[in-house]
Formats: sequence, structure tokens, C-alpha cells
Amino acid sequence: MKPAKAALGIRVKSGWAVAILIGGSVRSPQLRDSCLINLSDPRDPAMRQPYHAAMGRLETNAQELKRRTQSIRRTTAKSVVALLQRYVDYKIWTAGLVVGSVIDPDSIANPHIRAHALEGRLFRMRLEAALQSRWIRCAIFTERDAYASAAKTLRKSTAQIKYTVTNLGRSANGPWRAEQKLAALAAWASL
Repeated sequence: MKPAKAALGIRVKSGWAVAILIGGSVRSPQLRDSCLINLSDPRDPAMRQPYHAAMGRLETNAQELKRRTQSIRRTTAKSVVALLQRYVDYKIWTAGLVVGSVIDPDSIANPHIRAHALEGRLFRMRLEAALQSRWIRCAIFTERDAYASAAKTLRKSTAQIKYTVTNLGRSANGPWRAEQKLAALAAWASL
């Protein structure tokens, strides 16, 4: 049997992400799955904030940063492989990644806030690279502009989109919070 077409939507967080699989069509999206994936080693909570040293301080030890970023790359790659194995009955060509910000961390003067921006960029880039290595094209959405961007792509009003995304959650086996809704929105816009 021919694999069904679907798209991934992923709300990227610090060290983890919500993944949503949407099938059907742009006119009639259908929730196929919802799950969480690790982007950092769950056995080492410090990996969720790899650019943080001590309270409010930016990590500057190059060897420590290298160790942490390599661990995040490995964990993210393994999670993407496992996720795609879970979806073996689907043909996935595209993914929409929802992130908090795409600001250049070097433009931020405050070291603590810069650490958060560096982490956001790191998790997004590692996830994007892992997906692209599996021939999945990625579109980036910022949380703040996701609905407006999707409205333009899908040629629907923001109200129509919010209504559809909320209704997709009726078939979810688990929570249907803001993270799941944003990931579903990104997947739908990526179909």
C-alpha cells in the first residue's frame, strides 16, 4: 500500500519538542499523531540549557560547550530517526518548526538573555539539520507570527484557522495546549 502524505509540525522548546503529524489535505487536515520528543539527554537536565553556566551567567568554556552541543546533536538525530520510524506508514516531505524567536544572539547585550537566544538557535538548527538529513524540507515559524503567517499561506482568516486547529484537538489522545496547537498549525501550513 502506498504511504499516505503527511506533514510534521514541531514546537521547539529548550531540550524537548512537541511533534504533531497532520494528514489529509489543506482543505481538510486530520490529526494523525501527537507526541513529545527529546532534543537533549533527559538524564542530564543541564543539557536543556547548554549555554547557561551559573545563575544568570553565560557558559564560556569552549570544551564544555562542545561536549554539550555534540550531545544535543546526537540526541536530536536519534529522536528524529525514532519519530520517522513511528511514522513509517506516511510519506513526510515537509515540516514546520515553531520557535520562540529567530533573533541573532550576538545582537543581545545581556549575557543571560543571550544564553537563551543561543539555546533557541541551537535546538532549532540541530532539529532542522536532522530533518533535512532525512530529506524533509523545513519552514520556520515564530510563535508570535505563526497564525498570521499560516493565514497567508492557507488563504484563510486567523479565526478560521484557530477554529480548525482547536477542533483538531478533539481527536488527540493527550493534552491539546498551546504547544500542540502551534505544532499542528505549522504542520497544516506545511502540507
